[in-house]
Amino acid sequence: MTRYTSDLSEEQFSVIRSLLERITKNTRPRKTDLRDIFNALLYLLKNATKWRDIPKDFPNWKLVYYYFHLWKTTLDPETNEPLLELVWMERLRSGKHSTPSLLIIDAQSVKNTCTAQERWYDAGKKVSWIKRHIGVDTLGLPHMLGITTGNYSDRDGAKEMFLAYTWDISLNTLEVFLVDGGYSGEKFQEWWISCFDADVQVVKRNELHTFKVLPKRWIVERTFSWIEQCRRLWKNCERHLQTSLTMMYLAFISLILKRY
Repeated sequence: MTRYTSDLSEEQFSVIRSLLERITKNTRPRKTDLRDIFNALLYLLKNATKWRDIPKDFPNWKLVYYYFHLWKTTLDPETNEPLLELVWMERLRSGKHSTPSLLIIDAQSVKNTCTAQERWYDAGKKVSWIKRHIGVDTLGLPHMLGITTGNYSDRDGAKEMFLAYTWDISLNTLEVFLVDGGYSGEKFQEWWISCFDADVQVVKRNELHTFKVLPKRWIVERTFSWIEQCRRLWKNCERHLQTSLTMMYLAFISLILKRY
C-alpha cells in the first residue's frame, strides 16, 4: 500500500493494536488489517478529505466508516482507554509519574461549517461555532477533553468536561488547576474545589501590567497548535459533537504514537 505522511508504521501501531482489538466486536475473522483502517482514518483527519474520497489503496470507505462508528460509540470519556493509557505510558517514558499533580485548563472556539448540525449561532457576532475544552499536564498531554456548543461559557463547559471524568481515579492526585481569567468567580472555584479538592490558580493577563508569556499557559496553547496540524480540525465540519470529540481523540492518539 502507498505510504502517506499520516500513516503509522507497524511498530507504532503495535502500541495501540491490542487496545483497539478490545473494543471491536467478536464476529467472523477479520480480513482487513486494523492498521490499514486506522491509517485511512488518519489520512481523512490529516487531509480533511471526504469519506467517499479516501484513496482506493485504503480499505473501502464504508468499512472504514463502520470501524470509525464502532470506535466512536466506545471512545466516550468513561471508556476512553486507548488515549488515557497512551498518555500514562508517555508520561512514564518521560520520567514522570503516570498521573499528574497539575492540569492546565483552557477552551478554544472553532467555527462551524454548513454541515454541522449541533451548533449555536451568535447573532451579535454573526458567527456559528463550537468550543473545545481541554485539560493538559505540563507535557501538553491531554487528560480531559470536551466539546460544547458556542453558547457555553468557559466555566460551564469546564463543568461539563469535569463531570464526564468523575470516574477517573487518577485525577485524585491533582493538587493544582491552572486557568485563565475566563474561569474566575468564587462560586465556580468553590464548586471546583469541592469536586477535586485541589487548588485553583487563576492567571490574568491584565495583572501582569506588561506583555509577558503567561506562566505555563503557553503549554495548553501549544497543545491546540499540535492538533491543528490536522486539517479536518481547522473548522468543525462534523454533524454531531460526539464525532468532533472522537476526531480530537484520534488526533491525540496519532500525535503520541508518532513519537515511537
